[in-house]
Amino acid sequence: MTYRNPAPTVDIIIALCDRPQQPIVLIERRNPPHGWALPGGFIDYGESIESAACREAKEETSLDVQIIRQLHAYSDPSRDARQHTISIVLIAEAKGTPVAADDALNIGVFDLHRLPQFLCFDHNRILHDYCCYRRTGMLPTYATPCQD
Repeated sequence: MTYRNPAPTVDIIIALCDRPQQPIVLIERRNPPHGWALPGGFIDYGESIESAACREAKEETSLDVQIIRQLHAYSDPSRDARQHTISIVLIAEAKGTPVAADDALNIGVFDLHRLPQFLCFDHNRILHDYCCYRRTGMLPTYATPCQD
């Protein structure tokens, strides 16, 4: 019998802690689906979530990050049209100037109140949850969704 399982991924919310308001880093994707997104990617076999996050952050933004905490796991089967993925989203901090590399065509530093309107995948929802967390200190849960 063959089993089909979701692919584990990691997305990283990188707050630039050496700048006022701690803006976040987004990448413009080089590969489909095109558009703005959180840095991230697939977790390699034998790799921890934290190692994958640090690797992906370095590959796409050229930044060394410090993981702060996990925000939430996102598993809607339709979150990625290419295949069913489960993303573990980590919050990280970094200092310096990000530089687009690897899968990133371009890079942007955005204030949380001036994000691009449309983001790839479910990154609008993730950043909504992150904004709620920054405002209230409460992590998202399915039992108590963040309300504006």
